[in-house]
Amino acid sequence: MRRWLRPAAAAALTLGMLGATGCGIRGTSVPVDAGAAPSRASCQVSGEGPGADFAGSVPVHVYLVCSTQLLPVDRTVRMPGDRFSTDRPALARALLEELQDQPTAAEHEAGFATEVGDDLTVSGAHEGDPEGTVRLSRLPDELPSYALAQIVCTYAETPVAVERGSVVLGGPSDDEPKRYPCTESLRTRPDVAQTTGTPVE
Repeated sequence: MRRWLRPAAAAALTLGMLGATGCGIRGTSVPVDAGAAPSRASCQVSGEGPGADFAGSVPVHVYLVCSTQLLPVDRTVRMPGDRFSTDRPALARALLEELQDQPTAAEHEAGFATEVGDDLTVSGAHEGDPEGTVRLSRLPDELPSYALAQIVCTYAETPVAVERGSVVLGGPSDDEPKRYPCTESLRTRPDVAQTTGTPVE
């Protein structure tokens, strides 16, 4: 009896191994849908200009997220008269609203997204603040890093910035505002945004 079982067991083991290793993939009786093959975002918006040219509209760059980096897209904001260059809080609000808007169809198709929440608001400086301060309804360093980077780089190219390339941001209370620069490093590594703020001298 034992002499017959051993060869049979060996044969069964050999057949099992052949079945398991014949194609390198374990068989299944259930169809598997692996989904579409992954595609790379182009980060190039095509067939879309900066928007309608209404009276008082000004073309701006708004920074959105695409493939873990920040890239500008063309938008327009409506600023009657000369308020684009003189009314810092109003311009900051208009730009924030652009960042909070969902990407257009063309932007979405190119892979763009925004991380700036709808609940965020912005106001002007408090008494005693450094010149050019704008204050957010949340502490800047408590915002998601990508959202903070989007705000900094969008503001930094407009009169919201105290000097071109950097902006002074504070929170809702009397916390000390900080200066945030929009650098090439920040645009390529938005995840480090909270570490870029420095005290205003």
